[in-house]
Amino acid sequence: MNILCIGPAHPLRGGIANFNTALCRALLRSGHNASIVSFSLQYPGILFPGKTQLDEAPAPGDIHIESLISSINPFSWLRSAKRIIQDRPDLIILHHWMPFIAYGLGSIIRRAKRKHAVPVIAITHNVIPHEKMPLWKGLTGRLLRACDGFIVLSRSVLDELDEFTDTPQRRFVPHPVYDIFGEAVSREEAANHLGLDPTGRYILFFGYVRKYKGLDLLLRAFAGSADKHPDLKLIVAGEFYSDKKETENLVRDLGIAEKVIIADRFIPANEVRYYFSLADLVAQPYLSATQSGVTQIAYHFNVPMLVTDVGGLPEIVPDGKVGYVTAVDEAAVREALLDFFGGDRAAGFRKNILEEKKKFTWEAMVSEIEDLAKNL
Repeated sequence: MNILCIGPAHPLRGGIANFNTALCRALLRSGHNASIVSFSLQYPGILFPGKTQLDEAPAPGDIHIESLISSINPFSWLRSAKRIIQDRPDLIILHHWMPFIAYGLGSIIRRAKRKHAVPVIAITHNVIPHEKMPLWKGLTGRLLRACDGFIVLSRSVLDELDEFTDTPQRRFVPHPVYDIFGEAVSREEAANHLGLDPTGRYILFFGYVRKYKGLDLLLRAFAGSADKHPDLKLIVAGEFYSDKKETENLVRDLGIAEKVIIADRFIPANEVRYYFSLADLVAQPYLSATQSGVTQIAYHFNVPMLVTDVGGLPEIVPDGKVGYVTAVDEAAVREALLDFFGGDRAAGFRKNILEEKKKFTWEAMVSEIEDLAKNL
């Protein structure tokens, strides 16, 4: 099939861009003619909390990417629709993750479908946004009602679709394991690269720091367990989209400044492996969630996980098998940390990860997309 993937891609950075790239690559491996239409402008500066939206890494040489869509320029929507009509794809795969982007994407899809009756599958990363904005329901509904089928990455999102569409053409497919960050390195090499002690033990909190990700909860739980393990440290690796000063004040007040390592920056793809190769445990103490690409990076590098019982996280991390699923509660998180670092859990969890991650393949994702497309 001639498949057009619409969503962020290089030089834009972030989880959705990573997903779009990995999916397009999997479609190409499966014999499809796949390409990407991305954004020339994803977020205007006033709405973007980080330092830059761009990734400095080289562009992927195996994927054709056109940066056509401006989220705030309707003329770019017309040009993008024209590009779709000219290309005459057999299938469009569109990524939906937030309402602000939805209006422009909905306009493009509606215009293109009037001229070329192409089926549209939405990879629906979120229906209810993590941080709500005015009119989000109207914006989300306008896009989702223009789509013909849906792939969701957690069962909670599958249920949330009911508010916007009654189509039965929807599938739950777990987020595949990310395979775009290279292979693990030795603990010594990772520690040397990061300037850390290879004999220490490390909890990793990875990715953009936002309120809903529960870093404050983790810090409090960590403070209650670190005194029992003098060699234990917490690495916070990711750009702050929330108030960094609040976090620094909390770290100081808890008396754990010497045990918390903060790398307040976007971690480029070629450095991700060093953090995960050094980590003993990846912690995701989220207050709310649908699913998370961080778990699938942890699976790739065979690192045990701690997640909270929200959204689709428990579907991906079997409790007691590859890590822990805890309540959104400081005491519960602390108890899991003490159990992991006080017991001999790592080897068993890592062994189970090798089997569990076989369920989460890009080939399975492509197969479900192909099967769903036949019914549209």
